[in-house]
Amino acid sequence: MAASNPLRVGLIGAGGRWGPRAHVPALQGIPEAEIHAVCTAHADTARAAAEKYGVRHAYGEVGALCADPQVEAALVAVRVPAHYELSKAALEAGKHVYCEWPLGANTKEAEEIAALARKMKLCTMVGLQRRASPAYLYLRELVKEGYVGQVLSVNMQLMGSGVLARTSDRTWQRDVTLGANTLTITFGHAIDALCMVAGEITEVSAVVATQVPRWFETDTKRYVDVTSPDNILIAGRLENGAVVNAYVGVQPFHGSGHRLEIYGKDGTLAMIGGGEAGDEANRRIVGAKKDDKSLQDLPVPERLKWVPEAVRRVGRAYDVGQMWVNFARSIRAGGPVEPDFDHAVRRHRLLDAIVQASQTGQKRKVAP
Repeated sequence: MAASNPLRVGLIGAGGRWGPRAHVPALQGIPEAEIHAVCTAHADTARAAAEKYGVRHAYGEVGALCADPQVEAALVAVRVPAHYELSKAALEAGKHVYCEWPLGANTKEAEEIAALARKMKLCTMVGLQRRASPAYLYLRELVKEGYVGQVLSVNMQLMGSGVLARTSDRTWQRDVTLGANTLTITFGHAIDALCMVAGEITEVSAVVATQVPRWFETDTKRYVDVTSPDNILIAGRLENGAVVNAYVGVQPFHGSGHRLEIYGKDGTLAMIGGGEAGDEANRRIVGAKKDDKSLQDLPVPERLKWVPEAVRRVGRAYDVGQMWVNFARSIRAGGPVEPDFDHAVRRHRLLDAIVQASQTGQKRKVAP
């Protein structure tokens, strides 16, 4: 797509965390898209954001942004409980929509938004950005090309740290009904990447646990009750018959990081490190075929790196920039989008099956 015709994006959430840290440098650094307008909950903060990012148009409420005929695509980068209403407003206004993950606070919201997008015949993208990660794209290629042969088993572990204390502006995530927690976000991103590389999960047994039931607010000096899970363990099967186990947890101290291993009849592949958002530079792929003596580094080809070097250097913007390149090209050329809102619904349904398996102690089939 010509740089002279960038996709015009309206950023909803210009005063938040993830939008300014990841999307702004991504959109400012690629020729395929640009920030045309910003929106926050108040006119003064919107004007301040517009001035900060060099954007001409600022709106203090979403209706005004959606009424701007020059905005082609809306970016919803706010707290999860608002994803549904803001995405709905943008779709009803005829805008293509990129919404951060999770798509809704629950599966019902996600299903309704996906159905509306289909009805409106609009392009959508959900922020499961590992699907645009060069490292994960290459790992998927290797599996599809038969590097390990028939996949027999998949193992994934991601251990983070820092669950005992948070500032009060982040303790809203303690409420499981608000849809933003270790299960939906940390595990959701990690398990989607596993499915991208190795195949979809068809049946699952699980333990979903809240091991730390109270957080300490470091600024207010008070304890708050927590219902959101912090440890998720699953075991099951993939659609290709392989067995899978995965454990994602946020531990009090010194999490050991990320490892994704794929074992087949003809060899082994693994991704070591780079399990968190913005960690593309730390994603190391190693592999060995059956006659090799040891695992060897497998460098990611440059052809899978679509964003300029300046964007790659801003860790959080790397995968996000790759997503925007994909989204803009799909809108301009009319091609399919990966991952779209229908994909988001599938991932929400997998999380539902995992919760049900944990609650019942029984293996669950996963709805497509």
